Order: sequence, then structure tokens, then C-alpha cells
Amino acid sequence: MAAVLALLDLLAGEGSANRFEAVVEEARRQGVTGADLRTVERIKRLALGIQARLERRQQWSAALATLVDTASDLASPHTVEDTLKIITRRARLLLGVDVSWVALPATDDAGALRLHSLDGHVTMLNTRLRLPEGAGLAAAVLAHRAPLWTSDYLADDSFRHAAELDQWIGAEGLHAVLAVPLSRGSASAGSLHVADRSVRHFSADEIALANMLAEIGGVALSRAVFLDETLAELSALRERLSRTEAELAETRGLTESQGTLLDLVLDGCDPQLLVEECHRRLGVPVLLCGPRGTTIASAGDLPERGEEFARATKDVGVLPDPPPVPLQDGIWCVPVLAGGHHLGALYVQAGPALTGGTAELLRYAARLVAVLLSLQEGQGAAMDGQFRDELLEDLLISVPRPRDLLERRARRLGIGLDQPHVVVLARLEEGAQAHAVTRASACARRLNGLQTTHEGDIVLLLPGTDPGAAARTVHDELSSPPGRPPTVSGAGPVSDPGAVLHGYREAARCLDAMTALGATGTSASTHELGFLGLLLSDEVDADSFIQSTIGAVLDYDEQRLTELVRTLDAYFDTGGSPTYAAEQLHVHPNTVARRLERISELIGSDWQRPERALEIQLALRMSRIRRVLRQRDESAGDQDA
Repeated sequence: MAAVLALLDLLAGEGSANRFEAVVEEARRQGVTGADLRTVERIKRLALGIQARLERRQQWSAALATLVDTASDLASPHTVEDTLKIITRRARLLLGVDVSWVALPATDDAGALRLHSLDGHVTMLNTRLRLPEGAGLAAAVLAHRAPLWTSDYLADDSFRHAAELDQWIGAEGLHAVLAVPLSRGSASAGSLHVADRSVRHFSADEIALANMLAEIGGVALSRAVFLDETLAELSALRERLSRTEAELAETRGLTESQGTLLDLVLDGCDPQLLVEECHRRLGVPVLLCGPRGTTIASAGDLPERGEEFARATKDVGVLPDPPPVPLQDGIWCVPVLAGGHHLGALYVQAGPALTGGTAELLRYAARLVAVLLSLQEGQGAAMDGQFRDELLEDLLISVPRPRDLLERRARRLGIGLDQPHVVVLARLEEGAQAHAVTRASACARRLNGLQTTHEGDIVLLLPGTDPGAAARTVHDELSSPPGRPPTVSGAGPVSDPGAVLHGYREAARCLDAMTALGATGTSASTHELGFLGLLLSDEVDADSFIQSTIGAVLDYDEQRLTELVRTLDAYFDTGGSPTYAAEQLHVHPNTVARRLERISELIGSDWQRPERALEIQLALRMSRIRRVLRQRDESAGDQDA
């Protein structure tokens, strides 16, 4: 009876198993035998069984408490990554294992799995560890949707292995592995894994606990995924809302800026004020140039590169409402157009890219500049067009007017008649002249010149020294539909009010000659017509003609003491025969051939064409006559001395 009471005391006090065995041994020493000893041993076994059940229930209660705590933790909102970390940490603690992890489908490879949220690992081989499709316990769990385990993973051939995973498990020293499905609703999202570094079996209780944890984790994972997706959508909505608000603010600012600029134009401001307001609104340097690159107005520190800007603007073209075009160094250009007529361009230094609002405001500003310049041209025509026409008409009449009076009238219009000017004449077919006169008048005002119609032709007096370039400029300005392009001639330069009439007559003769030669629809100057221009000119400039025709050959002979000019004379005297020219010069034909090659290098390979050959022969004769006359003058001077 004492032994029974001792066993009950041990059971009540949760004594260890060896102490139960000690009670039985003590009963034997005290002489308990037979049926009484068997009763004591049976009571010992019953007590141990009761103790084992109590311990199992305690463990199960503790596990359930851990599951409740886990469910409580997962009830709070977490990200997907945090949720997975909670699941793997609680799985390792709940089952008392060494390592735990979750395998989820890879987003970048259909059918593959990737390890996430490892807990308890001691190596870094798991970094972005990926399982190919159908490999590992994870694939088998997903396929059967049931728990699977192995007492020794690397030695088990009942499933397909993956080399990378096997390498990692070997490096971690893992053996026993349990995998249970991690569900999201009716679908399997992945699998929860626990592993030990010893070979052992997993009990039914452990499998059940892992299953329950996976079910709780699956629900939490579904909510975390939904929460992440919701947060991502909210973030996208916030970004879209922010972008929309920014666009709305930009639109409001653009509307306000457009209204301000329009008010300035309606109030009759000058281009400088409009450009300054554009600079203030855009926050970048702004430059307004005319069609030839001349600066009209500027605001901000933008370098003036007139010719370069003019070439770039010409390349942009005259498309209706053109967008800003990048040039270089962060400079953008928008042509200023009015009815297809190129009035200039706006330039801004806004960096490598333009925002939508900046580009739109720049295009709008270019249209307003076009309106402003057109209005100013119309007002200018109304105010000083008549005075300009009358002044040029007075310069073209044969009865001379007092020079000081003409110069005072020109100065009131901002024109200096004592500076070099060229005279340009334009002849158009009937029906097209009215439109051309308007454009010619606008061109003259832009270039600070004069324009009128005289004897059926449009006459312009423009500042400059190159009549050919001026003729081409006017030809380009007036060459627009309807009708054929005009025939334009140029003469000059002239630097005196009384010389304008002579320049006009020279340009008129050039224009008549172009018409007679069938060169209508083109432009030219007397200087560009060669010896024909020499004949048409009021002032015969033989030196310029000789220099432009054979000046390179004359300079070469003078500098190197060669005889290229004599060779040219002999070549033409013998009818263009190098052999006969060699006989006349008493040199070898090869020498003549080399000299002719040198001449081609100096004055161009086309010098033997009939038109050029005629000019060259004329220049040779004029050079010879000029040389003889100069020698005679020098001899007469020596005799007088």
C-alpha cells in the first residue's frame, strides 16, 4: 500500500519516469512479491501512461496557445513579406525544428518555385534559391495538396530532387523535412516547410500542427496579398491624382499665361514687352529673331547666333502650327509664321526636354508674335508706306532733288543713304503683282530699305554691298503661289542719293538682258553675268572682271615667275591645240599639258567650256591692253623726269 501511495504522489507531482521505477525497486527490496508486486508494477505503468497523456495535452495546449498567438499576430495588417516571416518564425518555434521556410510560385517563371522568408538558416546559399518545375517536396505537396515528409531528405528518392536545393540542404546539414500546403482559399499558394538537422520521424501531432498553422497562414497570406494589391492600387491612384492635379494646375497656369500674353498683344505692346513676359512665364531665356537671324527682342541670357539660328529655322520648314524643335545646347526653336509667310522665330534655352505646358505656351507665344508683327507691319504700312514710296520715287526721277533734303527724309525713316545700298528690280507676270507688292513692302521694312513700283516693275533699295545676294533674297520672298516665280536683278552698291538712278538703270538693263536670254523666273546681278554684266554696267570695272576671271592665273605667274598666261594665249591662238601651242612657245607638248592642268586647278576644270572660254579670252585681251597702257604711262613719266 505504501508503494501505491508513493506512485500516486509521483503522478501528482509530475515526477520523472526513473523515480516511478525506483518505487517498484523499493517495493521488491521490502519483500513485496507475487500478486502485490504485479499490482504495483501495473499501477506504475498506468501512472506513466496518465503522465504521458497529461504531458501531451499540455504540449497540445501550449501549441494551441501558440497558434492562437500566431492568429492574433497575423490578424493585424501586414505586408506579404512580413506575413511570411511571422509564419516561418512561428512554425520553427511551434514544432521545435531547426529551419523553416515557404516556397511560393516564381513570378518570372511559370511552374517554378522560389524560397522565401527562411528562418534558422546558417548559410547564404539560399539567396534567391529557385526550384524548377516539378522538383522537391514543394512540387509534390502542390500536386497532391497534402502534407508530405521525409526522415532524410537527401537519401530519399521518392520525389524529384533539384540540384540547387540539395546543395543548400547539404550545406545546412538538414535531414528530416516536413512540407504542408499553404492555401489561399480554394487554391494552393505554396507550401510551408520545417526541417531538422537530425534524421527523425514527424508525429501526427506535429503534422496536424503544421497543417493548422499553414491554414491560418494561408488566410493571412491571402489578406496580405489583397492588402498589398490594394495599397499598390491606392498608390497608383494617388500618383494618378497627383499627376492629374499637376496637369490641372499646369493647364490653369497655361490658360492664365495665354490670357496675359493675348491682353498684351491686344493692348498694342511692342515685341520686347511680349518677349519679356514670355521669359517671366516660361522661366527660361527667350530670343525673338527675324527671318535672317537679326535680333528683334530678347530677355534672359541667350547667346545671339543669328546666321546659325536662321539656317536651323530654315531647316524646320513652314508647316502650319509647328511644334518646338531642338537645335543644340538645350535651345528650342518655333518658327513665327503668318499665312505661310516666315516672319522669324522664337528661341528658348530650356534644356534637353520641354514639358507639355512649356511647349504649348511656346507655340501659343509664337502665334501671338506672328499676330503682333503682322499688326505692326500693317500699321507701319499705313503710317510710313507712302513716305517710303515717295522717297524712292524721288530718287529714281531724272530731275535731281537737293541731296540734303533727300538725306533728311531718309533719316526720318531710319535709313542712311550715305551707306552702301543695292538696287533690286522684280518683274512678275500679270495678276501676281498685287500680292508681290505687299510682300516686297514687308521685306523692305524688315531689312530697313525702300520699296516702290516704277514702270511696271517692283523696285527695292536695300542696305548691303552684294546685289546678287539681295536679288536672291527678294526672289525667295516673292516666290510663292499663285503664278510663276519673279525675275529679279540686282545692281550696285551705291552710296549716294544721286547714284540710285544709275543703279536702277543698270538693274533694268540686267533684267532686260535676263528676259532676252530666257532666264525668267531666276535672279542675278550684273556682276554675276560675266562680260555681259560688264557691258551692262554704268561703270565699267575692268579690273574686277579680269581679277574674277583669270586673277588666280595672273597671281600664280607673278609669284612663281611661270608662264601660264602666255600658255593660255598660245592655246587659244592655235585653236585649242596643245601641240601647236607647244610649237609656238618652243616647249615640249608635255610641258603645255602640265601647265593646262595647273590652270584647271587655279580657275576650275570647266574653263574650256565655250561660255567661260569666251570670258577668259576677253579677260586675257583686256589684261594685255591694260599692261601695254601702263607700260606706256610709265615710259612717258620717265621721259618727263
